[in-house]
Amino acid sequence: MAISGTNVNLTSANAKRTYLFPFILVTSLFFLWGFAYGLLDVLNKHFQLALNITKARSTLLQAAYFGGYFIMAIPAGTIMKKYGYRYGVIIGLLLYAIGAFLFYPAANIKSFDFFLFALFVIACGLTCLETAANPYITVLGPPETGEFRLNFSQSFNGVGSFLGPIVAAKLFFGEDNTGSSGDLTNVRFVYVVIGAVVLAIAFLFYRSRLPEIHEQDSTISNNKLRLSSISHFRWAVIAQFFYVAAQVGVGALFINYTTEYWKGTSNEKAAYLFSMSLMLFTIGRFVGTALMKTISPRKLLATYAIINTVLCLLVVSMPGKPAVFALMAIFFFMSIMFPTIFALGVRNLGEQTKRASSLIIMSIVGGALMPPVMGLISNKSTALSYSVPMLCFLIVFYFAWKKSKPNE
Repeated sequence: MAISGTNVNLTSANAKRTYLFPFILVTSLFFLWGFAYGLLDVLNKHFQLALNITKARSTLLQAAYFGGYFIMAIPAGTIMKKYGYRYGVIIGLLLYAIGAFLFYPAANIKSFDFFLFALFVIACGLTCLETAANPYITVLGPPETGEFRLNFSQSFNGVGSFLGPIVAAKLFFGEDNTGSSGDLTNVRFVYVVIGAVVLAIAFLFYRSRLPEIHEQDSTISNNKLRLSSISHFRWAVIAQFFYVAAQVGVGALFINYTTEYWKGTSNEKAAYLFSMSLMLFTIGRFVGTALMKTISPRKLLATYAIINTVLCLLVVSMPGKPAVFALMAIFFFMSIMFPTIFALGVRNLGEQTKRASSLIIMSIVGGALMPPVMGLISNKSTALSYSVPMLCFLIVFYFAWKKSKPNE
């Protein structure tokens, strides 16, 4: 692999210094989309109250958000292939900012459909960011430590996910804003601020020089080989689809589950418990990254997946206060799944890394399709709806245990 416009390669001492600033700058992006996701699941409950919509209808937020990933993934991959990682990031940030600013008119007219469109635009921007940042981190150094670097960067995604619900709980469910009055002033304020910050970061990327890495070498000898015929990549797409479906589903109805089965729990308290769950998610990222120094990523992924299958079984079969703690623990063991599946999926793909990245990001559409299914089941039983992520974690386990080794 070589850096365009320089004589630096991955094995030189200069490369480490050359890669340090880009690594820090790109890692900051993980925080941005983590914060956006952290707000999303609290908005679910807030809109149920402020806009008087059902649980099933509120899960359309997840459908719009993650549907954007499906629609934009291939165009994002094409943009990167033609213009490089840097411009992919800048375009993503601009779309993110536009979507955030659209919350202002949506809040003014109190239109749920307008909010769905705004979230869709944000998701299109985040698709560009994730399609660029995830593979960029994995190739920004030795390939054998790609999973470690990506899990480390994704840890800051967890920090953003943790802070998002704290902000949302205070502003959306605080003493003066229960969410039931239909007042969307604070929602409008939060997203305008987000839009301004994202624009500032886009300008920073525009002014910064980032090394463009060209993936030329691959351990898969035939570069014309279709990606669909590469087993570990194909199964990574499947596993990522079901993992994201599980992650989004677990979070989407968390507040509903907590208020229904933990008697006396308010929406605000449930939102804080959700934030604590995302703190466990963040801690899990750092712990998992450390464990990968001694445990292979695929074995750790398999172990975490089977643990979450058992925890989901408890949530379904024993609803109550203890089950809420089991639900919170799921977040800890989900922590390493997305980056580990991603890194295992693009390993050894060489010049096909960018296209493979866009296809794995495309599989995030699982987060759009499964929550509405859970929403329909939850109309009868919120606890029973968690059987959906339970099945998803079983598929992740199968990928990790049997299908994650790269082709020879």
